[in-house]
Amino acid sequence: MFIQTETTPNPATLKFLPGCAVLKTGTLEMRDKAEAVQSPLAERLFDIRGVGGVFLGSDFITVTKADGEWPQLKPAILGVIMEHFMSGAPIVVSEASTADSEDGEFFEPTDADTVATIKELIETRVRPAVANDGGDITFRGFKDGVVYLAMKGSCSGCPSSTATLQHGIQNLLRHFVPDVTEVRPI
Repeated sequence: MFIQTETTPNPATLKFLPGCAVLKTGTLEMRDKAEAVQSPLAERLFDIRGVGGVFLGSDFITVTKADGEWPQLKPAILGVIMEHFMSGAPIVVSEASTADSEDGEFFEPTDADTVATIKELIETRVRPAVANDGGDITFRGFKDGVVYLAMKGSCSGCPSSTATLQHGIQNLLRHFVPDVTEVRPI
């Protein structure tokens, strides 16, 4: 098994590509060992001193360091990922827990058509680009012209995430949806 690694715009996060499916649907973000109980792989990654976050995507794993340097952390992370995939153990205990949920979304029923357009643009144009950088972004709400988005994985805490939101996503949504005035992280 050969695992590729890629840097991300977030210097504290590396993207690991095992060359096979990681999750069948959705994404899963775990910020500490307590949240990692749903993923045996993430639990093992959190056993590595310096690992501060694990994000699972369709075909990648991003690991965020809390401390330490990549030259010391990377070999241990690669070893854990390789051993896990070679063992045949499940990535997550319950695949249903990884599906993106619409729980917690907020918007007025009169904005349903606008929200449907926003979600379609995020799904088809934004999420694939963000996944290339080892993260994910999901719609959380729309109120008074403001779109609220949740950033996960390498995008969470990334120095360039504000620019991504303000210049990239906001401009895209404003272009296609005149009702959008601003985009904010939630």
